[in-house]
Amino acid sequence: MEYFLQIIISGTTKGSIYALIALGYTMVYGIIKLINFAHGEIYMIGAFTALIIGATLTPTGMNPVMILVVATLAAIFFASGYGVTMEKIAYKPLRKAPRLSALISAIGMSMFLQYYVLLTQTEKFLPFPNFIPDFAFIQPIRKFLNSTQLIILIVTGIVMVLLTFLIKFTRIGKAMRATSQDNEMAQLVGININRVISFTFIVGSATAAIGGVLICSYQGQINYYIGFIAGIKAFVAAVLGGIGSIPGAVLGSFVLGWTESLGAGYISSDYEDAFAFIILILILTFKPSGILGRKDLEKV
Repeated sequence: MEYFLQIIISGTTKGSIYALIALGYTMVYGIIKLINFAHGEIYMIGAFTALIIGATLTPTGMNPVMILVVATLAAIFFASGYGVTMEKIAYKPLRKAPRLSALISAIGMSMFLQYYVLLTQTEKFLPFPNFIPDFAFIQPIRKFLNSTQLIILIVTGIVMVLLTFLIKFTRIGKAMRATSQDNEMAQLVGININRVISFTFIVGSATAAIGGVLICSYQGQINYYIGFIAGIKAFVAAVLGGIGSIPGAVLGSFVLGWTESLGAGYISSDYEDAFAFIILILILTFKPSGILGRKDLEKV
């Protein structure tokens, strides 16, 4: 039973990180019907930004928690900047082009950002410091849950609540929902869809950056390629839950995280990454719209 609980908590931690990345996928798809395959690289850039800021501030003797906060804020700022710039350069000119053109542009941006970080940093794995202290109150359950996992779960929960509030109860959230339903009609009622799309990329990039900082703190290492694997898995999670559905992205992320942990724990850790693709094949075969997704109805 103890082993099972450890696996479930590990899967929940993974699912939390996948959710932070998958939200960006599903929000962008919901607004402009684009699969942003460069989103994983935004996650990676956010993590590298935090690493650089953390390495710069550590010798100053600053409190580790403050270093983590500053590094995370810097990661959010830079990742959001990259996300908006990417949208303006690679996606905005192709909004009226065939979807395949935008998809190829997204893949090209993914490769460009990977090799940009490779050339400016290194191809090797780098150690990523963990600035999260050990909390004394979790010592009785430390074999099930450590401090970093606890912070990941708490931060993910807070992000989900804030994002739900943003979309349901704020003016920009209503504009996002209107643009998602019909961007032409949204423009007719005075909504600036360019601003809405840019804001969507900012929010998605920010959540991905938070996920990058947390997962690298948890794993203790980073390299230029982490965004590709994490991005693919988050995409699978978004499709599993129903691409375009925010609750679906969260649910799909947790299902994927639990599946990976259970498979690695009871079958073989060698196939951990393969489970994501097995799930993708199954969901596309039996329920292409995803768990919470709805079929698109075409007007005749």
